[in-house]
Amino acid sequence: MPVARPRLLYVTDLAYQARGRRYCDEDIHLTSRLRAHFDLALCHPLDAEALMDGFDAVVVRNSGPVLGYQRAYEAFRARALAAGTRVYNPLTGKADMAGKQYLLDLTAAGFPVIPTVDRAEDLHLLPAAPRYVVKPKLGADSLGLRVVPESRLAEHAAGDVLIQPRVDFLHEVSFYFVDDDFQYALYAPDPQRRWELKPYQATAADLEFARRFIDWNDLGYGIQRVDACRDLDGTLLLVELEDLNPYLSLDALPEEDRDAFVAAFTASLNRFAQGVLDPA
Repeated sequence: MPVARPRLLYVTDLAYQARGRRYCDEDIHLTSRLRAHFDLALCHPLDAEALMDGFDAVVVRNSGPVLGYQRAYEAFRARALAAGTRVYNPLTGKADMAGKQYLLDLTAAGFPVIPTVDRAEDLHLLPAAPRYVVKPKLGADSLGLRVVPESRLAEHAAGDVLIQPRVDFLHEVSFYFVDDDFQYALYAPDPQRRWELKPYQATAADLEFARRFIDWNDLGYGIQRVDACRDLDGTLLLVELEDLNPYLSLDALPEEDRDAFVAAFTASLNRFAQGVLDPA
């Protein structure tokens, strides 16, 4: 008698419009590959709470910024936690999944991040800079982000915001992990064309940097993207640790690397859906 295949509810917003990217293409490709291994259904994030019963796991992928459906997401999250529903990525993430507080926590702990504060009285803790970035704590996809001169910083520092010096950098680079395993890296050689990504050969020092944040988040399962910038001195600084629904930019990869990622993702999902202990 054949073994029952795991049943996955795959949460995605195929109509979400993202600047410079087509999220839907990525999920169409991934689900076409996953169907060889799982019984799979797709749903919009607004429908996830109503539909998640009866599946072995819920996979949250390119579902768009939570700000667009905050109440529905909070209801889904509360019900999933109460019911013990397996959600991939697990809902224990401490990074973007929980808001931007982690940037403050990591700054205070001395991690290599862009220095961040959230109160006007702490502005003196930031390095001097001609311009600063002010963004909402609950922001996403650069929504509400402002770049202001030092002379006007105090007037923008009120409210639920984060404040960082604007860093001049050589390039941005992202490191992609499945569970605790590094998969690939991509970078934007031109800072003015940040969505024109190319494969990047990560060094041992690069991976040591990225793994510090993966280890800190301690998810066990899931896809995470460590976004960093390399400053003019060559130092990597964390920009964001995306642990909710990171876009993967798979179209920027050679076919063999894309296939390797899909294989790692499939194996992780299969272990997760069947309740195998976290790979540690």
